[in-house]
Amino acid sequence: MPADPKIAPAALSLAATCAWGFSDFLGGFASRRANAFLLTTITHISGTAFMLLLALALHSALPGRSSLLWAMAAGVVAGGALAVFYRALAAGNMGLTAPIGAVLGAGIPTIVDMIIEGRPGPMRIAGFALAGVGIWLISRSEGPQGRPHGLGMAILAGIGFAGYFLCVRQAGNSSVFWIAAISRATSFVTTAIMVVTMRQYRPMDLKGVVWGVVTGFLDISGSAFFIRASQAGRLDTAVVISSLYPAITVLLARLVLKEHFSHWKLAGMLAALVAVPMIAG
Repeated sequence: MPADPKIAPAALSLAATCAWGFSDFLGGFASRRANAFLLTTITHISGTAFMLLLALALHSALPGRSSLLWAMAAGVVAGGALAVFYRALAAGNMGLTAPIGAVLGAGIPTIVDMIIEGRPGPMRIAGFALAGVGIWLISRSEGPQGRPHGLGMAILAGIGFAGYFLCVRQAGNSSVFWIAAISRATSFVTTAIMVVTMRQYRPMDLKGVVWGVVTGFLDISGSAFFIRASQAGRLDTAVVISSLYPAITVLLARLVLKEHFSHWKLAGMLAALVAVPMIAG
């Protein structure tokens, strides 16, 4: 029985959600015992190598010049956005920075895709709105929120995340593995420059390196699932569902680390659960 073409992109997006959620949890767990910027560099190296091996093993065709340039642009934008996002987290309160980055990163591509491909049905639009509320509630900090320092950088980071999604879509229907590998390798260069510039040389033990490699595999797998979802269906659907990955991270933190699970985060996760079938329907 053939798969429903509407369901397939949603399923791929949910796979990206799970992979990114697990990678963020493991990355956050590993960063407690390792340098966060150096850990990010390791995840980039391992993720790039993983995708390159898959591309070569499966004899995937190299992307054309246009796809190659768009994949490189996606990597540059993603690396820059990550750097700005870290600076925003350091300069301001996380309760404002994280949800602004998440909502803008999902909202801008959604609006652009609606303009290009036409407005979806009212049920899907309602699902987008509900997912946006869920992303905000899940990402927001539970601590007291003071003066919003770093607001401009948070907005810039969100625009950068949106730019990554849009560039990936423009890369077309070339090999998922090559697009993921090229964008991640380019992003790695940006991250490596950041590490060198900020002199983040504190050594890591073997366990930290292993966690970094596993995190890299999961993170790049999430990117590959997202790329395929954006190729198989509408970009807005892929972006919004994939952007719900903080729900997985929060749930894992609650189950594994016994972290506090507030009523706001519970409401956000319920909103996300309701939004997914509305968007996929």
